[in-house]
Amino acid sequence: MALADVFQAVAGPDAPVEFEAYDGSKAGASDAPVKITVRSPVAVSYLAQAPGALGLARAYVSGHLDVVGDMYSALARMAKAQMAHVGWSERLRLLRELGGPKVLVPRIPPPPQEVRVRRRSLAGRRHSRGRDATAISHHYDVSNTFYEWVLGPSMAYTCACYATEGATLEEAQFYKHDLVARKIGLSPGMRLLDVGCGWGGMVMHAAREYGVKALGVTLSEQQALWAQRAIKERGLSDLAEVRHLDYRDVPETGFDAVSSIGLTEHIGKAQLPGYFAFLYGKLKPEGRMLNHCITRVDDTEPARRPDGFIYRYVFPDGELESPGYLVSLMHDAGFEVRHEENLREHYAKTLAGWCANLDEHWDEAVAEVGEGTARVWRLYMAGSRLGFERNQIQLHQVLGVKLGENGRSGMPLRPDWEPAAAPVR
Repeated sequence: MALADVFQAVAGPDAPVEFEAYDGSKAGASDAPVKITVRSPVAVSYLAQAPGALGLARAYVSGHLDVVGDMYSALARMAKAQMAHVGWSERLRLLRELGGPKVLVPRIPPPPQEVRVRRRSLAGRRHSRGRDATAISHHYDVSNTFYEWVLGPSMAYTCACYATEGATLEEAQFYKHDLVARKIGLSPGMRLLDVGCGWGGMVMHAAREYGVKALGVTLSEQQALWAQRAIKERGLSDLAEVRHLDYRDVPETGFDAVSSIGLTEHIGKAQLPGYFAFLYGKLKPEGRMLNHCITRVDDTEPARRPDGFIYRYVFPDGELESPGYLVSLMHDAGFEVRHEENLREHYAKTLAGWCANLDEHWDEAVAEVGEGTARVWRLYMAGSRLGFERNQIQLHQVLGVKLGENGRSGMPLRPDWEPAAAPVR
């Protein structure tokens, strides 16, 4: 059986993509803006040995399967095409047609970009300090130059917030940092702790825009070095500081506010009660804490998918909880939760910006980090954009306060961090 026949059996006869294989067979729409090319039998073995997204990812990352055209469009079109139902008997028949045992044995090693759990690349107890440091390094110590190309001048690797539909990525990242600052009530002379601070965006924003003395900590050495240099170059050393440090090792206490932007996903379900208790303990009475993180849609989905592409290639040991679960844990840790919002659509727009940046710098990115790693990022960001758009994952900001004497919150009667809407007449 020709590979194009297999593609058509799986994707349907009207798949909105063009398909071509090394055996010369073709299928799909010849005028489609997206083309999928199977370049070698190794791609077939990857797909047979790990059916579904992981096999496709291995074939693509290794270069044995290629996508010409916009990756987001390719994933969106194939997601629609794959609604065609293929039963197990049909799958077995297709496997026999492709060569049966020959595509299953010998096992093809995964590409080197894949984290091998319980092997040398990620060993030890999950969410132990040593393994957390390794997992963070795998994702964030890729190349600061590569991140500069993908993220843009803000170097903010978290969901932006678009005040208007036409805002640029940079404007939206500034607005996100400012929104966090306003939610946690920053004002001159305050002290801020930013855990999982990345390249120091929130720390520098708080110092520059609000006159706040801000401390950020990150487990990524490359992030810390970049942030320390940026703080010095921007003349913020009197107020802003970033340390290469586990958040659990921060010795200072009595902060006026705490921000956690994109760290919770790395903590792990079993460690979350201790995480929120730690942040609570770092605050002064009436101090506010904002937790900004990716969540799963509800509690019916698993917190982690160890056989998934993102777990294996992007966020090893990453775990997502539901927003309701996180709110409950914050309450249990002592916080009074005062505000919550879902920025799901904002993350889809953020990822669209990052994807465009990577495409614009594709040749430089490949030269900097290698084609395999660049392919991981191209696939990961486009797939994540689709996931946020289709409500498969979400992004929530939850604001809590540590109550003071006699239940005093220090909060305004109504939220004051958004511009007032025009009155309806």
